[in-house]
Amino acid sequence: MKKGILILAGVLALTFVSCKDEAAKKVNEEKVADAAERDAKNTDFPVMTFAETEHDFGTINEGDVVEYTFKFTNTGKAPLVIVNAKGSCGCTVPEWPKEPVAPGATGEMLVKFNSNGKPNVQNKQVTITANTEAGKEVIKIKATVTPKAKPASGTPVSE
Repeated sequence: MKKGILILAGVLALTFVSCKDEAAKKVNEEKVADAAERDAKNTDFPVMTFAETEHDFGTINEGDVVEYTFKFTNTGKAPLVIVNAKGSCGCTVPEWPKEPVAPGATGEMLVKFNSNGKPNVQNKQVTITANTEAGKEVIKIKATVTPKAKPASGTPVSE
């Protein structure tokens, strides 16, 4: 009973002190126009230009760990900062430069793929979060993974 009263009192208190004005009415249209104009003039973004955005490992055996280095150039006008890079699953692990890449400079992104438990055709991607105009860049890998031979039922596995 006491909990119910406390909860009710809390809800009532929040109702009385909450914002009653609509936030959209507080937006100054002149400031929105100024911000849009300022952003339209800013074209000094870094541009992450990859030599290639996809790599095919071909046919590999299940359990193999393969890697490929994607090379890129900052063809923009500002230093490129990679904030994060994430594979589409835990089997795809990227490594990227932690320091800014100057305009005109090159960089490398190493992508490792662990095929253990991943039989057949695999298509994976790495999403890169950076200070580019889009904010996200994507590179892809693929492989055809030959499944491990499964032992016949009742037969002990010998290795």
